[in-house]
Amino acid sequence: MNQALVVWLILSMIWGSTWIFIKLGLRDLPPITFAGVRFLIAAVILWLIVLWRRRPVPRAARDWLMIGYTGFIAFALNYGLIFWGEQRIASGLAAVLQAMIPVFGLVIAHHHLPTERITARKLIGVLSGIVGVAVIFYEQMTIEREAALWGSIALVLSAVCVAYSNVLIKAHCQHIDPATLAAGQMIFGLVPLLAAGFVWEGNPLNLHWTQQSLISLGYLALVGSSFAFLLYYWLVRKIDVTKTMLISLVTPVVALLIGWVMLNEKVSWRLAAGSTAILAGISMIVLQKRRQVT
Repeated sequence: MNQALVVWLILSMIWGSTWIFIKLGLRDLPPITFAGVRFLIAAVILWLIVLWRRRPVPRAARDWLMIGYTGFIAFALNYGLIFWGEQRIASGLAAVLQAMIPVFGLVIAHHHLPTERITARKLIGVLSGIVGVAVIFYEQMTIEREAALWGSIALVLSAVCVAYSNVLIKAHCQHIDPATLAAGQMIFGLVPLLAAGFVWEGNPLNLHWTQQSLISLGYLALVGSSFAFLLYYWLVRKIDVTKTMLISLVTPVVALLIGWVMLNEKVSWRLAAGSTAILAGISMIVLQKRRQVT
């Protein structure tokens, strides 16, 4: 099996599972501090990896400016909005709104990456995937209604942040070691998160640290951050950035399956119909690439 495809599938599984752990952690912890501590732990681990493996560290000021800029967007803004928004909406709805990443990514990549222009086939494929996600979570979206308006807006804005950051990384950071890139970005993202959390949510040491919140934090920091972002930035350098964004179309399906197994949540015909639409959309884009190669 293609190595990039294996990594793509692993990332889909990991990031599909993180939504449940975010929801569980938010039962006891405030959102901004929760996100900040997650990346504090992950950044320490990644920097230890960078030092242990003696990975190259950028010396040019322009590289650090780009690392700082994308780190603020991808970690401070994106995850601040995700954690804040998921307090107000169901984890499934949060996942479906994040599935808007490829839509924004198509437009942004079209203007920043000459080799990744919008094609009719790409557009139809992404739209098919989004329709599939919407079908699966239709009931959740109708149940939430206006009560979750601001949470929904936050998740859509977070999708814009991810798409923009991904394109900038592809365009300007491919020469930077993936571990160094992820570790540097987290530093620039966690500082504003922890600062804002301290001001608005209080001293982190005085928060309600339960066993459930610590398990959630540990999983998100070690698996959902350190390990996942090392894989992700390796993947970004190997395949089109638009294809990496399609992970966001699969993660809601994974989240639903995990909820079914762990929380005994209902599985309906929407899962089968939506999954079919998602896989059809991804196949359209992947098959287009294979035809170009052959």
